[in-house]
Amino acid sequence: MGLFRRRKKARPVSLDRAADRADLEHLENFVRTRQGVEAYIEPRTTVTETTVMLIASDGEWTRRRIDGPDGARRFAYRLGIPVYDVRLMGYPQRMRDYNERRKRRPELF
Repeated sequence: MGLFRRRKKARPVSLDRAADRADLEHLENFVRTRQGVEAYIEPRTTVTETTVMLIASDGEWTRRRIDGPDGARRFAYRLGIPVYDVRLMGYPQRMRDYNERRKRRPELF
């Protein structure tokens, strides 16, 4: 009868859209126009697809969708920038410092 049969858990379905060419162009432009950029892979959630956060040496950052963790690694390798898993490394202090500067002096940004 199967009354106590276990069901397989379904993989969470994201409610977000997939990465597109505009996302990659934005990321590439950020790398070309900033110094010391590093990539941080952010995992997929039930709300968003995998994203990559690029953080420049001054802490300025941007985030866009990317085609999974492997896509983020390929992107970083192609552009010659370091890539980290945010779950293992966390975010760098310079990003938090940048956010704090923006809060205190928004007219400069």
